[in-house]
Amino acid sequence: MFNKDRWSEIIEALNANKIRTLLTAFGVFWGIAILVLLLALTNGLRNGVTADFGDFATNSMFMWTQGTSKPYKGLPKNRYFNYKIDDVDALKAEVPELKYVSPRNQLGGYQGANNVIRGTKTGAFQIYGDYPEFIKQKPMDILQGRFINYTDINAKRKVCVIGPDVVNGLYDKGEDIIGSYIKINGVNFMVVGTFKISNSQGNSEEEANTVFIPFTTFNQAFNFGDIVGWMAITANDQISITAVKERIFTLMRTRHKIHPEDVRAIGHFDLSEQFGRINGLFNILSVVGYFVGALILMSGIIGISNIMLIVVKERTKEIGVRRALGATPWSIKSQILQESLILTILSGMVGISFAALVIWVMNTVLDNVGPVENFANPSVGMQVVFTALIILVVSGLLAGLIPANSATKMKPVDALRIE
Repeated sequence: MFNKDRWSEIIEALNANKIRTLLTAFGVFWGIAILVLLLALTNGLRNGVTADFGDFATNSMFMWTQGTSKPYKGLPKNRYFNYKIDDVDALKAEVPELKYVSPRNQLGGYQGANNVIRGTKTGAFQIYGDYPEFIKQKPMDILQGRFINYTDINAKRKVCVIGPDVVNGLYDKGEDIIGSYIKINGVNFMVVGTFKISNSQGNSEEEANTVFIPFTTFNQAFNFGDIVGWMAITANDQISITAVKERIFTLMRTRHKIHPEDVRAIGHFDLSEQFGRINGLFNILSVVGYFVGALILMSGIIGISNIMLIVVKERTKEIGVRRALGATPWSIKSQILQESLILTILSGMVGISFAALVIWVMNTVLDNVGPVENFANPSVGMQVVFTALIILVVSGLLAGLIPANSATKMKPVDALRIE
């Protein structure tokens, strides 16, 4: 236990050579600050890169058709085919692990030809035919009105939901949007809602130039029949889409007479798999951050250990007197360990505080200048702080262990003889 006399001895020992103490403490200060900052920067990169997924359900995948690579049942190689609306029903019936199966179709593009008209204003926008479930797979903020619903689907209503750049391109400031009409490829649609993609980076410009209309209306108005361009598929919360996707592919190959070993015919993009790879990469970077920070911290600990050895040598006669007066080896050892521990913890806590200040400054700058590509919200959790504290305690004990053992090995008579 600490007592007043022991505290006085420790403070006196640390103040005996202030410059040396500060320089020694700087190694630990810098090491722990670098450790925390490296982890914060890694998390900033993780947040920025994963934000490119937007809020699209990370347990999802897209699936589309491609040319076959093998002949099968009399059908030739390089045959092209389309998904049909009844494929959606089959997936829901045959793969109960799926939460959402959203068929999708698309026209145009925000960098293509003008395909939307309102009065004298025109624009080139992406037109998507979707089902109401899509807003649950890719959350959106509905700014005015509503999203597509099943009444729209069943009645094949000519309604649409438009993005912010569509609003800016076709409407003057202050104009009423809800209830107005726009013409898409010559077909009039009533605007029932406006949206913006939640927390979107990556393809935010493309998403802002999007118009959503009911899937059934899309297929009827633009002569797609029962064709499905591609599907957005999400598994149930406790099931990985990666684990069930082969069953999905097998079912589609069977329904469209595709060779069971033809891996090219069905194209897909597994967000869950990609998300897992990215998380794995950043987990490795976190380990690297701990490793590099620990190496830098180790150099500071070695510095403290060396200085404590010098301190022990300078206080040899004092130690000899204390031993001669009856001080136990443990009392000598505990004082050296406590001095090392206090120096390490104090300098480390200052380092953590400095790192927290730098992180706060970075987040303040990001808030003021706006989002930076592939970097967002650098931060560390409380578990990192607790880990840093444990590292400091262990490091302080290790730094004082060798000097403490050296002090207790001295014989009182030999210590008193040293000039």
